[in-house]
Amino acid sequence: MFIRSNGALRRLQAMLTGLGLLTTIAATAVAHEGHDHGAPPPAAVTTNNPRVTAQSDAYELVGILRGDRLGLYLDRFASNEPVTDAKMAVTVGGDEEVQAEAAADGTYTVTSPKFAGEGPLELIFAVTAPGGDDLLIGTLQLPAKAVAAAPAPARGSPLQVLQNTPTVRLGSIEVATPYVIAGVALALGFLLGLVARSRRRLVPVTGLALVLLAVSTAYAFAHEGHDHGADAAKAAFPAGDTPRRLPDGTVFAPKPSQRLLNVRTTLTKPEEAQKAVSLIGRVIADPNRSGLVQSINGGRIIAPETGLPRLGQAVRKGDVLALVEQAVPQADRTTLSERVGEIEQEIAVAETKLKRVRQLSDRGVAPPSQVTDAETELEGLRRRREIVRQTRIEPEVLLAPIDGTIAAARVVPGQVVASQDIVFQIVDPKGLWVEALVYGEIDPAKVTGASAIAVDGTPLKLTFQGFSKTLQQQATVVQLAVESPPGNLSVGSPVTVFAQNGASVRDIIMPRDAVVRGANGEAVVWRHTDPERFEARPVRTEPFDATRLVIRAGVAEGERIVIRGSELINQIR
Repeated sequence: MFIRSNGALRRLQAMLTGLGLLTTIAATAVAHEGHDHGAPPPAAVTTNNPRVTAQSDAYELVGILRGDRLGLYLDRFASNEPVTDAKMAVTVGGDEEVQAEAAADGTYTVTSPKFAGEGPLELIFAVTAPGGDDLLIGTLQLPAKAVAAAPAPARGSPLQVLQNTPTVRLGSIEVATPYVIAGVALALGFLLGLVARSRRRLVPVTGLALVLLAVSTAYAFAHEGHDHGADAAKAAFPAGDTPRRLPDGTVFAPKPSQRLLNVRTTLTKPEEAQKAVSLIGRVIADPNRSGLVQSINGGRIIAPETGLPRLGQAVRKGDVLALVEQAVPQADRTTLSERVGEIEQEIAVAETKLKRVRQLSDRGVAPPSQVTDAETELEGLRRRREIVRQTRIEPEVLLAPIDGTIAAARVVPGQVVASQDIVFQIVDPKGLWVEALVYGEIDPAKVTGASAIAVDGTPLKLTFQGFSKTLQQQATVVQLAVESPPGNLSVGSPVTVFAQNGASVRDIIMPRDAVVRGANGEAVVWRHTDPERFEARPVRTEPFDATRLVIRAGVAEGERIVIRGSELINQIR
């Protein structure tokens, strides 16, 4: 801008000075009260009852004051397991020693008149337990006594107006907002006067000043966008002692809730392990401890006198399971009838011959040997007739081939079965195998150990039996025996097999129950940071066996990680 006179230059300098003043006020209003938007501190936990906490390498203690009684929760530091067999002497305030009383629920109770005071109260806990003795020190912050509130000034009184007036801090001086606005208005009036005497080129500068004035006024009246009435109401009602998720994402779980959820932890440390590969498998029966019951010729099923066996019934080798009435074709029936007729004719001739020979023998004409020959011939003909008759009407008997349990029964009385149809399947529940498919992940000959997980999460310990030398569906079949199979394991159930191929690694190994899924789907573990606080840690894992995982990243050595109850902590909101 071209300035023709010193007067115009002075007016421009005055306007720039006013503009700088407006900018300073606006910046002060925006960043009042020492605002610093850096990393927020950990979220504070507000509870209804005062607490005292203390930790050592052996124990962790939390005391909760309810009235004049201090309830103590003593746990092992590494495992979070309650210590219920300890004796505890508590020194209150440095001069009063009280013996803690053990309760039936595994807690301890201390009573002292000093708990009715206010301010910090130092406590020393002398723990004597079979697991080791220790000395814990903590401070119980007693609440201040309630003070009667002064009568509120009348609405609109000068005192109330002064107390409720928002303020703006300018450096080290706190100034009421109306005075700041008055100063801004004065500066604005001075600028408007200069604008009226200047050229139109100064109009944009005046517009900018008005914008800055509006911004500073808005921040002066409603700094931080806060509603202080709502904040006061929130502060008046603490959140209580219930488990909840804090604003920083951590979880506050009081010690009583931890006892109820049976939360357990462990101190992480690297271990030597063998790398495992996950395979898809299914449960099969042990070939030497299972059997099938089939009909050789087929026919109609007939129930024995004891009835057909039911599913799950225990049977022994040789027990009669069912009868099969054989189906004889019409031509065979005719042949059999003719043959029976021929045999009956021969029997009649033999009977007549035997009668004649006996008469001659009685008279001494025929020797006794002829009588014996005739009787033998007659007996043979009668036996042939019975065999032919049984061939036509005698059913096939189905017997149990082994001792075991009926795993499958596919017939009912009167049902017609064909030859080689499976009528019953018998399985020994203590002899089960797992058959898995290997698609080149590992060499089956180098499998050193294996385990599996059933559909319901039951872990299975496996013993390698062998593998096929031919491919089935482009995979090698590996068979493994289940050691001490559970009673709910069924043939045909799918399982996930973890086979170890001998490759050794060194890392942190943890139970599978320690890893849960976070809200975004990533795998997390819960770190026990404080006696009543837990923090979620994203981790990267690899399978190790049926019950454990290898933690590749996300957890350092020596951290306390939840290994039982993590799923319940993960659900706290």
